Amino acid sequence: MSSFPDEFLTIMIAYSSLFSKPVFVHARLLLAGAILAPGKRTVTSALRVLGLSEETKFHKYHRVLSLARWCALEGAHVLLGQLLAAFLAAGPVVVGIDETIERRWGSKINKRGIYRDSARSSRAHFVKCSGLRWISLMLLLPMSWAGRVWALPFLTVLAPSERYAQEARKRHKKITDWARQMLLQLKRWLPERQVIAVGDSSYAVMELLAAVRSHVTFITRLRLDAALYEPAPARVPGKPGRSRKKGERLPSLQEVLKCAATKWQKVKLTNWYGHGEKEMEIATGTAVWYHSGKPVVPLRWVLLGDPEGKLTPVALLSTDLELPAETIVLYFARRWSVEVTLEETRAHIGVETQRQWSDKAIERTTPVLLGLFSIVTLLAERLQKQGMLLVDTAAWHKKEKPTFSDAIAAVRRLLWQKIDFSTSDKQTEMVKIPKPLLQHFQHMLANAA
Repeated sequence: MSSFPDEFLTIMIAYSSLFSKPVFVHARLLLAGAILAPGKRTVTSALRVLGLSEETKFHKYHRVLSLARWCALEGAHVLLGQLLAAFLAAGPVVVGIDETIERRWGSKINKRGIYRDSARSSRAHFVKCSGLRWISLMLLLPMSWAGRVWALPFLTVLAPSERYAQEARKRHKKITDWARQMLLQLKRWLPERQVIAVGDSSYAVMELLAAVRSHVTFITRLRLDAALYEPAPARVPGKPGRSRKKGERLPSLQEVLKCAATKWQKVKLTNWYGHGEKEMEIATGTAVWYHSGKPVVPLRWVLLGDPEGKLTPVALLSTDLELPAETIVLYFARRWSVEVTLEETRAHIGVETQRQWSDKAIERTTPVLLGLFSIVTLLAERLQKQGMLLVDTAAWHKKEKPTFSDAIAAVRRLLWQKIDFSTSDKQTEMVKIPKPLLQHFQHMLANAA
């Protein structure tokens, strides 16, 4: 492939300042190859799909990931700016934060650990796996042409195992430590925007909430038996001793759930964890979450119940006490799109198929592949405006809105159409394909799996 479409080049040019000129040429080719390649997303598979299988200096492409000087954090900043410019020029920035396990084995992978495999485990069945633990920040954006919220990754970091920290004689950083640093970094990038972070119960930790609440609004689950109190009363002038941290103990949310005096408000949710349109009941209030020896966290709690009794009651918290209860629920419901994105990246982007061994290459490859999901979405947005984003349907599979498989297929068509069939008359319906190119297509189809 000697050239690229203008849509692709316009997005890629924003990253040119991260690389030297020769490295940027190689990085651009690798990114296009990662989009076009079927199956594994190794450097060699990216070169093959671009027709560079005879490239004798292939080691230069490996060095883009393992040795070249460029900063993935700066790349995340650029990608965030592109996403906001394309989809959310103003208003609150809602992000999801979650961790995922990249299943990998190998004695040379220093930072891997043994973790619970959430995709294969259940409440009754515990499955462990060897792999790398990643924490990702994703923009949670309603995509008008897709008819649902998409989670677009832009910043992903590796959280090494505790075993690695002990062997390397380094301080082990917990998931919440990484989350705090990532959210504060995001706020530094967006000092003028309201940032709302949504996470699961792993992030319902007092130390984390207290550290970020003055910068970022955090929405997560809350235990039904959490110790909630009234705010501390005003200090009496002249009274000796320390200031109080809390007031009187409040009923637990379990008690509120059973109390006949609780005021419930009916709301209609369009998409609550795969249940489609669902009528639910919510109750809300403010309190102080307190535990001895830990920071005090003022919060707004929201109880979410099912009038039909089919769904288990859920308690949510928001560190913004002024945020309406219904808005808190709607923002939290966006979190499900994070799980969808993680599955799509495995199915269509090739996460877990890369085979780098050096620490630097490992720490760069997975964030780039997750970021590739967002870059494909940016390209799909431009193609949709041109009427080039088609929906792949069949007699046995009817769908009205594009999915990510349609988005990446449209981007691939865009890249392949740039090939110049110079031997063909543009006025005819017949296209003459050069024999080497036809053999290349046949080779890629035969080895697609």
